[in-house]
Amino acid sequence: MEKFEAAVHSDVTTKADVVPALDDPATTRWAMWCATGVWNAWTNPATSAGPSDCLATQTDTRQATAAASMDNRAMLEIASWGETLRLLVELGGTAAFAVSGLLEAARKRLDAVGVCVVAFLTAFGGGTLRDLLLDRRPFFWVEHVELLWGVLALCVLAMLFLRQHHFEVTEKAIQWPDALGLGLFTATGVHLALDAQMPLLVAVLLGVTTGVFGGVLRDMVCNEVPSAFRDHRPYAVCAFAGGWLYAGLWLLDTPGWTALVACVAVTAGLRLVALWRNWELPAWQV
Repeated sequence: MEKFEAAVHSDVTTKADVVPALDDPATTRWAMWCATGVWNAWTNPATSAGPSDCLATQTDTRQATAAASMDNRAMLEIASWGETLRLLVELGGTAAFAVSGLLEAARKRLDAVGVCVVAFLTAFGGGTLRDLLLDRRPFFWVEHVELLWGVLALCVLAMLFLRQHHFEVTEKAIQWPDALGLGLFTATGVHLALDAQMPLLVAVLLGVTTGVFGGVLRDMVCNEVPSAFRDHRPYAVCAFAGGWLYAGLWLLDTPGWTALVACVAVTAGLRLVALWRNWELPAWQV
């Protein structure tokens, strides 16, 4: 026994500069394996692993840990990049709907307060309803308060521009930013619903609601029947098609940014083509 203790003391102390502190389970298991190797080396030196094998194993373990750490950092960078893209899409949708809201308010000749109220309702109405249905807190415009400042600044600049250049606002001018906002908000609505593990149909309908509800609020405040209901040219149908495209790409494990871009392109593209070609859904016949 004295021979064993001397051997252990000799082997461990000669490697003291490379044996780490036993402050985590992995290191503890490594140290126990080394001690077992010393005992086996003393009892059966021909077939047992000694301290040198312990050092080689520790080196391999450290290399594997470093490689896994690099992979995790790469995955985090990809996830962060995808989240940044989603925030940019949210920002673009907010700006597009704010423009459509303030143009509609200008067309109705509302005052400065009315223009800001309509722009804010249009920009944040759909996203707020989405966050309510998904029980997300805080709301997206509370979490990113810079969106509020951006819409307020956009309203002020737009009113100054329209007053100085006497730009006549038409319904057609409102439809272009509205189509873009429809595509952008539909994509974010479907994305967040699927991320919350909602069923596919629920996720698509939440995307449609997110894209359509801001325009519905805009028209109601301006004393109009919402264009999503009275305009026979496809509107919610475009969002419905784009939402299913996103869901399909999600099922195929397509990268999130690809699904986002495809959904925006298809939804906004279908709406713009419908406006250009004057496609109409059949009217209800009584």
